[in-house]
Amino acid sequence: MSTRNLDYLFKPTSVAVIGASTRPKSIGALVMDNLLQGGFAGPIMPVNPKYKSICGVLAYANVEQLPMVPDMAVVCTPPKTIPKIIEQLCVRGVRAVVVLTAGLNSTEGEDGRSIAEIMLSTAKSYGMRILGHNSLGLLVPGIGLNASFAHISALPGKIAFVSQSGALCTAVLDWAKPRGIGFSHFISMGNMTELDFGDVLDYLGSDPETTAILLYIESIYKNRTFMSAARAAARNKPVLAIKSGRAEEGARAAMSHTGALTSNDNVYDAAFARAGMLRVYEFEELFAAVETLGRSRRPKGERLAVLTNGGGLGVMAVDDLIEQGGTLAELSDETIKALNSVLPQTWSQSNPIDIVGDASGERYEATLRVLLDAKEVDSVLVMHCPVAVVHPTEIAQTIIEVAEEKPRSAITTCFVGDEHAAPARAMMAKANIPCFDTPLKSVQAFMHSVNYRRNQEILMELPPSMPTDFKPATSTAKLIIEGVLASGRETMSEPEAKAVLSAYGIPTVETHIAKSPMDAAKMADTMDYPVVLKILSPDISHKSDIGGVALGLKSRQDVEQAAHAILERVKEAYPKADVTGFSVQKMARRPGAQELIIGVTCDPIFGPVILFGQGGTAVEVISDRAVALPPLNMALARDLISRTKVSKLLEGYRDHAAADIDQVCLALNQVAQLIIDIPEIQELDINPLFADEQGVLVLDARIKIAPATSNGSERLAIRPYPQDLESTFTLNQGGTFAGRKVFIRPIRPEDEPNHHVFLSKLTPEDIRFRFFGLVQQLPHSQMARLTQIDYDREMAFIATADNDVHEQETLGVVRVFTDPDNEKTEFSIVVRSDLKGTGLGRELLHKMIKYCRYRGTQTMVGQVLSENHRMLNFVKTLGFKVTGHVEANIVEVELQLKEA
Repeated sequence: MSTRNLDYLFKPTSVAVIGASTRPKSIGALVMDNLLQGGFAGPIMPVNPKYKSICGVLAYANVEQLPMVPDMAVVCTPPKTIPKIIEQLCVRGVRAVVVLTAGLNSTEGEDGRSIAEIMLSTAKSYGMRILGHNSLGLLVPGIGLNASFAHISALPGKIAFVSQSGALCTAVLDWAKPRGIGFSHFISMGNMTELDFGDVLDYLGSDPETTAILLYIESIYKNRTFMSAARAAARNKPVLAIKSGRAEEGARAAMSHTGALTSNDNVYDAAFARAGMLRVYEFEELFAAVETLGRSRRPKGERLAVLTNGGGLGVMAVDDLIEQGGTLAELSDETIKALNSVLPQTWSQSNPIDIVGDASGERYEATLRVLLDAKEVDSVLVMHCPVAVVHPTEIAQTIIEVAEEKPRSAITTCFVGDEHAAPARAMMAKANIPCFDTPLKSVQAFMHSVNYRRNQEILMELPPSMPTDFKPATSTAKLIIEGVLASGRETMSEPEAKAVLSAYGIPTVETHIAKSPMDAAKMADTMDYPVVLKILSPDISHKSDIGGVALGLKSRQDVEQAAHAILERVKEAYPKADVTGFSVQKMARRPGAQELIIGVTCDPIFGPVILFGQGGTAVEVISDRAVALPPLNMALARDLISRTKVSKLLEGYRDHAAADIDQVCLALNQVAQLIIDIPEIQELDINPLFADEQGVLVLDARIKIAPATSNGSERLAIRPYPQDLESTFTLNQGGTFAGRKVFIRPIRPEDEPNHHVFLSKLTPEDIRFRFFGLVQQLPHSQMARLTQIDYDREMAFIATADNDVHEQETLGVVRVFTDPDNEKTEFSIVVRSDLKGTGLGRELLHKMIKYCRYRGTQTMVGQVLSENHRMLNFVKTLGFKVTGHVEANIVEVELQLKEA
């Protein structure tokens, strides 16, 4: 992940075309034509030894003869020529190349490596950035750059379109231009040999000329760089994605239910949502979503009121809304009373609000004002179908006037029809109000806003504390797993799996192992009847499917008879199965408990994935599940639960009490921590997991393991909380706080409330020195950015300790934000005003310097007010040097982190 040298690619001042041609319809000819016709202001230099000139431009025989070093080169020559050309360009000092040539992976070079591998190796050694290979090219309409062989140019605009498919690029260009849709960047990624989605997202996320980013994704190769860049970009502007290949090709051949259920597409859904992105399913919907999200009037909630002059239109809109998971606003008595005062008695008296077909502009205005003032309404969809007595433009003008008076109100409009309605839709577009021509498109637009808002809220939600601060017995779990691996097995027995879960604090039913029917009977006698008997075999995953489970056994004789009967059934169904014995467990009596499933599988792209849903023997038939990427917190776990149908049952109904949702969330967090800590776990099934008002209880569990090839956090798409960076420090002698022990650790989202308190205890001078101005209180959105960090590219260490009433309080914080190239990091530090001189500030900054050196960061910089002499003297003692003034009263200090 890097933005190094991307300005040469996206803001070139000169371009060379290697393989330029005059041959009609050749790639070299098309690229030259597009560059010359696009209005690019800089030099365009064709390179081809066959021509003196191309398209009236002086041509050069080779790269060495170019009169200047181009910022960017476009290469469209045969595969075998690519390695030499790339090397020549590197030596010449070119830092950005677009490779249009296809087939580099399948063509071998002289040393046996593919042409793509040779090209990448050479480019990396020189720091060259490569777009492609197999790319359609690149368009930046704002600077007149069309370095592509597309059949049509792009209009300038504020949307960036980034696609892995060249064919889709041409289709989108063809579709967008007649509709007046323009682009800041139009990028065909090709095979992403060097430049990938993460690099481009990092660049576009901070590009002021881009207000929204649209992605067409076929596959992602670097999961963590994609997630980090997507999350960072989505905090700044809307990021929308289309992912192809949605259809399931069949259940994956896996041991567990989880492996069979977790389709790749579900995982992409989870990843996009976790990054704060919005997923859509076709490119017309993509641009409609951009239009909606680009408006300033975003709904404050999810409750929609539908205002229409046609009852049928309103009913269609409501049907579409409910089908897409939307919420229809329920009108209060106060709102209905207000509507009765402005509408005829024949109006619908409910939502949708049908104000009768002959409704005038005045009636629309009065109704719209009431709905916008209603506390139970978050957004209004205003619909109009053509009628003879009122022209649509009159209604449009009314809506515009109301919207101008209430600029914060969320309004979506729908003018159905064609010729008669077109002028009204044009008025809406000019007034920057979303407008569509069908109820479905209108509702989709509203739901885009709702879903985007949901994803953004998840991105910045303050997670509640866990109901208990669980401390897993990780070493115990690891010993069990090491023992199983040492025995040559991949599948843990049910009791072994339960022992691992118990080590992480997940309640499990008492379970013992018996070798024979007689042993099972003896074991049952030591337990409270009734008991459950299950076959133990590494070859049998779903025991109940072949009659390998016996429930409610009330005596020794019942157990022994059931064991023999199970053996007979297993012998008939799986004659070659390796039967190792039985598990005997207490019969869990939890009437009314919901049967759930919690599972883990390893996705080939995003790594470990957690599944939650309705469990039991019919889990695949019911198919009620949702997936999430670890790590989790309580808020993310609750969101995962909410995306299933069984969540409604967990809330309680009729005579069924609500389940303890916090305990279900805790179990999800415990499973997430388990797979972070123990990379040997490949698949996990807890099914069923009982959940009721008493909590949760594991009845059955399976775990599949394999020797670890990496540590637990490396295989995750999102870097988890780095527990290994925790430490303690004793405040220096002297003063009130002498000898006090403090805990220094990476910041967590749960720290937000204490962070507010911490800032409130700073003196005005300390606040001014830290924020370069007086800040009374930071809003949640800004505080979330400070506490919910991406540990892959940011770090913040906080010092905490117990106060007089034994509650944790924040004493100081140091943070850095590192550029994507890991070259430069900017630090900031603040310690509570009454703790100056205790050595805490020095310890925090020293710890951060050590951390950045470990990561290989080259330079640490910071900005300090010129009058903050104490800070300037402090950082100088740690090796920082003043490098100059950023502004008249702000100096920059710098520390070279690379030690000799």
